[in-house]
Amino acid sequence: MQSRNKWFALVAVCLGFFMGLLDVTVVNVALPTIQSSFNSSFSQLQWVINAYTLMFAAVLFLISKLGDLIGRKRIFILSLVLFSVFSLACSLAPSITWLIIFRGIQGIGGAGMLSLSMSIIADIFEGPQRGLALGIWGSVAGLSTALGPLFGGILLSFFSWESIFLMNIPIGVIALFMSGKYIPTSKTFNSGKIDFLGMLLSFAFMFSIILGLIQKETHYEYSWFNYHVFALLAIGVVLIIVFVLWEHHFSSPMLDLKLLTNRYVVGSAISNLTLGVSIYSAFSYIIILSQNYMGYSALQSGAQLMLISAFSLVIGPISGKIATKINPGLIISLVFILSGLGMFVLPMFLGSSNHWFGLIPTFITLGLANAFVNPLSSNIAVSSVEPKEIGMTSGLLNVGKQFGTSLGVVVLGLALTSSYNDHLVVSKLPDKLMHLFENAGPFSASDITAKMHNDLIASIVHSAFYSGIDRLAIANGFIFIAAGILCYIFLCIKKKKA
Repeated sequence: MQSRNKWFALVAVCLGFFMGLLDVTVVNVALPTIQSSFNSSFSQLQWVINAYTLMFAAVLFLISKLGDLIGRKRIFILSLVLFSVFSLACSLAPSITWLIIFRGIQGIGGAGMLSLSMSIIADIFEGPQRGLALGIWGSVAGLSTALGPLFGGILLSFFSWESIFLMNIPIGVIALFMSGKYIPTSKTFNSGKIDFLGMLLSFAFMFSIILGLIQKETHYEYSWFNYHVFALLAIGVVLIIVFVLWEHHFSSPMLDLKLLTNRYVVGSAISNLTLGVSIYSAFSYIIILSQNYMGYSALQSGAQLMLISAFSLVIGPISGKIATKINPGLIISLVFILSGLGMFVLPMFLGSSNHWFGLIPTFITLGLANAFVNPLSSNIAVSSVEPKEIGMTSGLLNVGKQFGTSLGVVVLGLALTSSYNDHLVVSKLPDKLMHLFENAGPFSASDITAKMHNDLIASIVHSAFYSGIDRLAIANGFIFIAAGILCYIFLCIKKKKA
């Protein structure tokens, strides 16, 4: 393949998965406008987000395997078409129910573009060029997540909510043309029977677990043993066990379990899981802090998050060169530990301030982690496996990242809400008001205080939310430190030869 065409293929791939990741966050900004347009309930609004996230995460394994069986280029283009067509369908949705359905199908296309992008890049590039290409890929990944609120704010400032979906159409057409012309036809790896049951089980266990986490996220009052949550998680765990047993005995498994004995794949999967749990899920709470409590607009909040993405843009493309001089596993471990320290100092710098400057030290450490970990972990993993295993490895890493994001939203949300409620209990608010703000939750409480026009109550709720942010930061700091230690063990410590 000509050198110039490789880079055009990279542009095509990055355009596709940029759209897919952008749509995870861009819709958040438009929710109030969508609610007014359809006169929908809060739970329906949540499913506009959750339908996309649920299907996105549930089909990652399945689509990665289909790429191996049918051809990565074919499935990538099909995913691109599906995403673009249902972006148009979302903009034309006649009701909130149809919007939720279209968002779920759109999520399938988004998953295909993300999951296969890494495999296609690993197919096309080799050696130092692969490190550079994955560095650019990682930069685009970091940029797309943070750009969602910014793009959403800009579009809603001038157009209706439908514009956030319509913007995907021209990008999709360009990506489709470039993909057809420049992405080479990949090899297929179809040896033996097709593992249809394995595909079904992988979808089913991911769907059950993510749905269970969503139930916990949207109903803080549910305990983990509430049947709405526990039943789904238990079904997911049982299905995982069945999946593993089936894959172990099937001659041509969907997921070769030997990959899990590869310490570099496992270490990279842990790093991707940590990105989801500790960075991408935290974006939701940073946006709420900025908009609901600090008083910034959606546009301003998006611009603030660009500080994190700026590191990805600068460091991502050169991370491969840096990794030739320093062990890439050591870099991942160190930036995770640095990010943990960044979370620990957040309460000190933020205090009870309404200015986002207190977030800057934490933003810097998160930006460094996002910039280095995305490309380096991907390169470590794909360089340690056979070409036929790249698709499965890509699926494993991306599942870790998306599952981590869903898990992180729940875990960090529980830390925030528990501290918020504890603060309300000791605030000496009248019982009626205390229960009002507990039921409203930390995200909606600021809207209630704004309507009350009572400075004392507003101050109590403000302090309660900030105490929740402090606890979230400390919990996240420990997660980062633990991940840094695990990554060092898997990616740096070499086994002694027998």
